[in-house]
Amino acid sequence: MQVLDRIDGFRKELDTARADGKAVGLVLTMGYLHDGHTSLIRRSAEECDLTAVTVFVNPLQFGANEDLDRYPRDVERDVAIAADAGAEIVFAPPVEEMYPTGPVLTSIHVADVSEGMEGAVRPGHFDGVATVVAKLFAIAGPCRAYFGEKDYQQLAVVRRMAADLSFPVDIVGCPIVREDDGLAMSSRNVFLSPEQRRAASVLYRALQAGATDLGRARQAMADTVAEEPLVQLDYAEVVETDNEYRLVIAARVGTTRLIDNLGVAK
Repeated sequence: MQVLDRIDGFRKELDTARADGKAVGLVLTMGYLHDGHTSLIRRSAEECDLTAVTVFVNPLQFGANEDLDRYPRDVERDVAIAADAGAEIVFAPPVEEMYPTGPVLTSIHVADVSEGMEGAVRPGHFDGVATVVAKLFAIAGPCRAYFGEKDYQQLAVVRRMAADLSFPVDIVGCPIVREDDGLAMSSRNVFLSPEQRRAASVLYRALQAGATDLGRARQAMADTVAEEPLVQLDYAEVVETDNEYRLVIAARVGTTRLIDNLGVAK
């Protein structure tokens, strides 16, 4: 396991691997790894010759009243988990390495895909996501990049950004990993009290309710969440694609905001 914190060193290692004929897998994270992250790392390790994990809490994607300062951080723990899952490199740069000139004057906006749902609730969030992902793709070079489907809209934004800007990166979406009661794994789950943690499982129950009544899925999801007094619904939406309906939900449990989604085949 190599732990790197400089762009030049990280880029050199991946370039060397490709020069040796190795396929590179990339897993982008904000750290505090959980089983959802390790599922991405393991899949990359199965499909690629070398897997690199980035650990970077990106300030560009946090709003003024969001949880940047309290976002959980433990790089030593992350390195151990990534190594156990099959990663060979962890890139954990400080903010000043990623943004050496201070305020970032260049921003990437993915129109249409980034609007509504998270884009409406968190203005500017997806610009920050697209900008840091583009920067990391430019640093990493040709690779397969693995993303969890829990952040459904984010995955759509990244796919479109990579296609529009012709990055030599294959985007691989991976299934959501859930707790025994259905709660989607998230680094923010650590903020929940035991009582809030029990209440948070209502998000998955709401998705299931919507899936069994697609004609009124939004109302079915909202009604289910309303039964749990500790949870406040942000939105419940249905996104239609060529192959499926994707039920998408976001809610606040105390001060912690959680998102989830569920696909239903047509």
